[in-house]
Amino acid sequence: MPPPLPLLGARRALTESSGESAPDDSGALSTASEGAQGGAFDEALDDAGLRTARAALAQGRWQAARSLLLHTGDDWDRRGHRVTGLAAEPYAAAWAREWQLAEPGSADAATLLALALVHRALRGKEEPDRAREACEAAAALAPADPTPWLGLLLLARTLGPESELLGAFAELRDRHPEHHHAHHLLVARLAERPQSGRAESHEVYDLAERAAAEAPADSPLAVLPVVAYAERYRVLAATGLAPADPAACGHWSGPRARRILRASFDWWLEWEHDDHPRRHLDLNHLAYAMSSAGRPAEAAALFQRIGRHATPAPWSYPHRDGRQAFRAARCRSLGAAL
Repeated sequence: MPPPLPLLGARRALTESSGESAPDDSGALSTASEGAQGGAFDEALDDAGLRTARAALAQGRWQAARSLLLHTGDDWDRRGHRVTGLAAEPYAAAWAREWQLAEPGSADAATLLALALVHRALRGKEEPDRAREACEAAAALAPADPTPWLGLLLLARTLGPESELLGAFAELRDRHPEHHHAHHLLVARLAERPQSGRAESHEVYDLAERAAAEAPADSPLAVLPVVAYAERYRVLAATGLAPADPAACGHWSGPRARRILRASFDWWLEWEHDDHPRRHLDLNHLAYAMSSAGRPAEAAALFQRIGRHATPAPWSYPHRDGRQAFRAARCRSLGAAL
């Protein structure tokens, strides 16, 4: 099995080593799944512009999506967030084709169509090869844009071999080294590699810590090691190697886990960004980890920031009712903090 891809040269010191030797859809694709506070888990999170454009697209008015993506520009994390959110709309592919008829050379229309076909392929309603071809066509129209490669990465995460996943990640990383969604997808897949060594010695932890260390000091990739721990717990619990209740095992109580939780929470206190489009996914991972580790005060602060923007991952791990799990953890943490 090929090793993880090398990442960029370090610009921030690695967190202290645990002393152990070691030889990852991080987000929901469907906006129809049940939510944490009585509504639906919404991939748009707090992006009002995306919600407006998505509603218009559902009615066949693609001009709102055109305007949204035009104004998003080369904010690549936000562009990826918005395109995937629009593409999840069931009729997005049809309306993207209408857009292409009106503007045949539009890279935005081609990218939306490509991601819409990816979503359809992941739902079993489209041939994966057609989705791949659409992503490749979109990438040719906009060589600097990592978003078509995000589509290929989404496909490879579920339907492709690991070599395809690593290749798509390499292309995407060349265009945007800190791509948030891409790193979550990579970590989720690599967490499924067999473990060798002790419980806290898995290569996905090493990769996530290295990515966090190599990112700029204010990058939300600082939370990636927590994501890696959640994805690894998903794998362990799904295979019966860990309890179905994340608070009922020692996964979050080992020395390495405690170190990454402390480092990630401290980073959040210092660098909290209200403008990153996927910040609520990081907040949910941190709240999940803190509540599972029996640290209600830290979890309560995170739940206050999350508000109603719960995410399916990681609350649904493993095969749990994400809405119920979120509510229970939130009530425990906020009640303990009173």
